Amino acid sequence: MFFSFTDWLLQIFNIPALSWPAFGPTQALDIFIVAVLLYLATRWIRRTQAWVLLRGLLAVLFVAVLASVFELIAVQWIINNAISVGLLIVVILFQPELRKALEQLGRGSYLVHLRDEGESQIHISAHTVDEILKATRVLTKKCTGALIVLENEVDISEHERRGIPLDAQVSAQLLLNIFEKNAPLHDGAVVIRNNRVSAASCILPLTSESIDAALGTRHRAAIGISEVSDARVIIVSEETGALSLVIDGKLTHGIEEKQMRDLLIWGVPAKKRFSIFKKKKKQ
Repeated sequence: MFFSFTDWLLQIFNIPALSWPAFGPTQALDIFIVAVLLYLATRWIRRTQAWVLLRGLLAVLFVAVLASVFELIAVQWIINNAISVGLLIVVILFQPELRKALEQLGRGSYLVHLRDEGESQIHISAHTVDEILKATRVLTKKCTGALIVLENEVDISEHERRGIPLDAQVSAQLLLNIFEKNAPLHDGAVVIRNNRVSAASCILPLTSESIDAALGTRHRAAIGISEVSDARVIIVSEETGALSLVIDGKLTHGIEEKQMRDLLIWGVPAKKRFSIFKKKKKQ
């Protein structure tokens, strides 16, 4: 009787024979459905605050694996008890995001919504930044308060819905009219998404961190929205006319216009940007 090399190895090492599970159209459909669900869940998580939570859960999982390998009994006990109430905490913390996803699924617009987000994801253009800086130049001279939020990857439509929808092209004249002291939309923040003014007069969450007492509610709101998203926020102080920028919860007060332009377009100051280009040329 002829034995293959694989069968010979199985007999030598006393390993039970392996058999492939049955695979047909039903199993293929099953794998396809699971893959689509995982893809949709990942896209949804990436566009919400749940992405930060997911990274935290992965860190906890890594610690749990280490605790199991090295038999850390106390750490295992803490993690096991924390996981038992973890799902309930997730539902409570992310109730708005879960409700929004279920509403879109019920309307049958969830797939279209995800497709449009993937196709229309546009980083801020130089023209948009220049129009914003033209407006802030006038606002700082007049000491007119302003709060401009530039949405990035994390969706902030939950806060945007509290304002007035506009969907208008970004221009310095439009921003100046919105933040005019007697204008009906001047109170609140302007949200810019995909190089368009999405909404105005939006109410933002305030940070719970302690900041300089000289800074007002606009600065607290700017830091607050940057703590729950990756948005970049521009503030013009009504008291002093100073220009500020908030990125990742960090406030840069009294920032220069050129530095702000580099940070908004390139993500780094001009000196670091040019040093990166020089390193690439050397390589």
